[in-house]
Amino acid sequence: MKLPAPLLELLSTTFGPHGCFTDEAERIAYAYDNSRRNAMPDAVVFAQDHAQIETLIQACREHHVPVIARGRGTNTTGATVPVDGGVVVSFERMNRILRIDPDNRLAVVEPGVLNGDLQRELAPHGFFWPPDPTSSPWCSIGGNLACNSAGPRTVKYGSPRENTLGLRAVAGTGEGFRCGTYTSKGATGYDLTRLLIGSEGTLALITEATLKLTPKPSGLRTLRATYRNVSSAAHAVARIMAQPVTPCALEFIDDVALKLAHDHGGENVPLTGAMLMIEVDGEPDTLASAVDAVSRAAQGEGLEELRVAQTSEETQALWSARKALSPAQRTISPNKINEDVVVPVNRLPDLVEGIRRLSKKHDVLIVTFGHAGNGNLHVNLLPRDDAERERAHACLAEVFALVISLEGTLSGEHGIGLVKREFMPLALQASTLGLMRNVKAAFDPDGILNPGKLLP
Repeated sequence: MKLPAPLLELLSTTFGPHGCFTDEAERIAYAYDNSRRNAMPDAVVFAQDHAQIETLIQACREHHVPVIARGRGTNTTGATVPVDGGVVVSFERMNRILRIDPDNRLAVVEPGVLNGDLQRELAPHGFFWPPDPTSSPWCSIGGNLACNSAGPRTVKYGSPRENTLGLRAVAGTGEGFRCGTYTSKGATGYDLTRLLIGSEGTLALITEATLKLTPKPSGLRTLRATYRNVSSAAHAVARIMAQPVTPCALEFIDDVALKLAHDHGGENVPLTGAMLMIEVDGEPDTLASAVDAVSRAAQGEGLEELRVAQTSEETQALWSARKALSPAQRTISPNKINEDVVVPVNRLPDLVEGIRRLSKKHDVLIVTFGHAGNGNLHVNLLPRDDAERERAHACLAEVFALVISLEGTLSGEHGIGLVKREFMPLALQASTLGLMRNVKAAFDPDGILNPGKLLP
């Protein structure tokens, strides 16, 4: 698509000579994300304020040009790839923390603020924002909100939906609006805040977020439990989540993942049937009893060893297996298929065993690990050549069918984007998808916001 001259002129005027680019060298850097999907935008602009977004969307709507919002490109589902060309608007320069308000337990930020930067600024105030994706040092708050990206602490503290009070945004009409509150309670009309979170930039572009903060616990204990097989570990997860003490992290790693991590990370990584990494937080005088409660629940058939870290050095050593996983997988397959399915916690044993059967049936290496306390596992298919890649895609369809049969859902935090869009009718009724299309039409009547994503 060649952008109309009047639109190009307006973009140049609105964003300035250092904020609007049409040359190929600049555009190509915004043609892909962590999904490795690729499509060239016709222009890239760098937003710095809300008014610019209103002007951009109004102009693009007039000329029927797509607008794709982008944070730092860490998404794995192709959600920020401009498949129909158009204008990519990057929020990386719109990165101010506008307000930190400990009295009201909130912070107001622009979408380009990095998750890790926000956490560092909150720490001296004794607070944190619970969502903590693995990519927190370089992913943006806007991206976290767009995909409802969460991380390990979700099991206790919730996802961005539970930790965002309000938003300022611009709809596909070019009209700016606010939704939500600055208060922890509110019952005034439809909850548009939760609707926009997870909508992947298909309904509106977020320009400001009011985040709900949580006091940082002063104590943290880390436990590592190893099991004879994956079924024993999966049953232990269900027991842990059925007792009163909620861990702040509960991570599952299967034997295939452990072997990869051991080969890459060394002797600190145990070779066993499966492993759970568990963290419990709170005030020091309550930690011992919390650790005891979780330890009792972790014990059961198949438990081989339960270790509790006593020092920060021991904690780092216990986490070494989890941290070695990503680089280990890259050495096996540069074409890794990274999915994050979710099932009810008590169906985890069925999911894990089902994935084993599918791995064997399709002769594809599958590594399974993730946020077991939510039933949210990362299912990583690791094809090494073209033949395995073809088998992996057939296997993936069966993985999704298995998840739905277990009353699960297609994504916990990565979103739908391009990669999972075709599977949406598997997860949702036609009538539900119809209502979603109606919502999309109300916010974005001309369909210019991130077309080709999320809805089949």
